[in-house]
Amino acid sequence: MKNEEILNQLSYENIDSMFVFKPENIKYISDFYPSSFAYLIINEEPVLYVNSIDKESAENQSTIETRDIARLSEVKDLLNGNIAIEGSLEFNLLKFLTDDINNLKVSHVFEDCRKTKTKEEISKIRKSISIAQDAITQIDFTSTEKYAAASLEFDMMINGSIKPAFDTIVASGTRSSSPHSEASMNRVETPIVVDWGATYDYYCSDMTRTFIETERQEEIWNIVLEAQKAAIDTIAPGVEIFDVDKAARDVISEYGYGEYFIHSTGHGFGLDIHEAPNVSYNAKGVLEKNMVITAEPGIYIPGEFGVRIEDDVLVGKNSEVLTKNLDKKLEFTL
Repeated sequence: MKNEEILNQLSYENIDSMFVFKPENIKYISDFYPSSFAYLIINEEPVLYVNSIDKESAENQSTIETRDIARLSEVKDLLNGNIAIEGSLEFNLLKFLTDDINNLKVSHVFEDCRKTKTKEEISKIRKSISIAQDAITQIDFTSTEKYAAASLEFDMMINGSIKPAFDTIVASGTRSSSPHSEASMNRVETPIVVDWGATYDYYCSDMTRTFIETERQEEIWNIVLEAQKAAIDTIAPGVEIFDVDKAARDVISEYGYGEYFIHSTGHGFGLDIHEAPNVSYNAKGVLEKNMVITAEPGIYIPGEFGVRIEDDVLVGKNSEVLTKNLDKKLEFTL
């Protein structure tokens, strides 16, 4: 089904061949995630080329034909006519694909197809979420931020996560006012922003909880929660994507904290932690059934603290919060 959709889209774009190098796109079309150098050639049908390191695993796992990898100098002979590449392809590979770079066209066929998820993909995302949700109850805040992040990642790994979906964020005290603070050797203090996710069969999850203590922190937390609820309530097929962002942003602005909401309200995810659509104030297009997106408004007051609450939502007639089993407010011990 996925491969047929990609082949039809390439035909519509008048593409005769496509060179695919990104591991997530190879996984998407073949169900095999390469551990070493590999590429995929799409002509009339997709064919996966792997080296000896991955050969046995690829032959056992791939849903498409696999062949021994050819030297890069031979790739030109595997491509013909109008040739497409991924937008993320490394520039130094282009010389192996054609003698005329102007003959190459960037195709967004994978990004377009991966925006909506199949039942199998949604099932894997659910499992990834389950692993991450269970792990947060085991996080250890009694030492440093790095120790807390490591305890969380360890629990995800031993319960089925291939790897963290991204570098786990544990940012406490004044450091929480930076949305992407790396975990530090500082001892944990409140509030504590924890942004984490697992990967199950390479499918990601992504959630954030902020652990609070004081009345001031709770005041901001309640505003963020109200903003998130407003955003989630708008999520449905056919809704303009920017309206989801607007719903959250309007709430935060009404309370006078608009300038402290400094990122978009959410994003799609799947094999990559950030996929289309980007749920921002200038987003184009509408939500589609079976998109999976985050809803993660936040308020970040420099020199004071920050609060973010993030959940994962499956777009549908009755959109489903996939992280609904995870309490918004969690208990903790320092």
